Amino acid sequence: MKILVCISNVPDTTSKINFKNNDTDFDSSGIQYIINPNDEFGLTRAVWFQQKDDSDITVLTVGDSSCEPILRKCLAIGANRAVRINSKPTDAFQVAYEIAGFCKKEKFDLIITGRESIDYNGGMVGGLLSEILDYNYVTNCIDLKINNNIAHTSREIDGGKEECEAQLPIIIGSQKGIVEEKDLIIPNMRGIMQARQKPLLVIESIGEKFKSKSISFEKPKEKNKIKIVNSENVDELINLLHNEAKVI
Repeated sequence: MKILVCISNVPDTTSKINFKNNDTDFDSSGIQYIINPNDEFGLTRAVWFQQKDDSDITVLTVGDSSCEPILRKCLAIGANRAVRINSKPTDAFQVAYEIAGFCKKEKFDLIITGRESIDYNGGMVGGLLSEILDYNYVTNCIDLKINNNIAHTSREIDGGKEECEAQLPIIIGSQKGIVEEKDLIIPNMRGIMQARQKPLLVIESIGEKFKSKSISFEKPKEKNKIKIVNSENVDELINLLHNEAKVI
């Protein structure tokens, strides 16, 4: 089985976020980048298929050369090869069309995109890719088994989960549950050394135009300072709730 895992290069959630150029650009200085967690869950599930039936795994990202360290990590985790489409996309449409252009040449059985990235949380690439390629699509996927070219999936829905079956090829929006955090693969020295010998292909963008772009950014307002009231001072608590918080 040929598997493509789409990888997003995202800031670590512990990074301090700032903007520059009058809040029109993201300031990447001092930012630690990681594999998007939903993508990493999907990559781990792909490696399980690889270990079971010798599936071939390609990891792909759309970005500049700064994305290559996380692709090398994906290779160390177990991917067979990595591809970087040389572009700096401004929206999900560009990303999806760039990936689709590559997929039309390669013909994958299973494409894993991750439910959403943790930077913009758009959750659009998988659905757009499904429409462009005319592939079946299941997002919020928490379980995936494949037998005789049929994908058996479970996905989260409001108040429960939904069981689905679909013919390959299929696109999966992976998340925690398709594997658990304890199952994530930490590259060992052998994997890191092997990753250096695996191919990392850089291909040029097809030049698809964006349909939207970010005009400016604004950080959330800082939370108000907390006032601590002695548990015995009920009158002061009522006064604050009534006159400052205005909730009573």
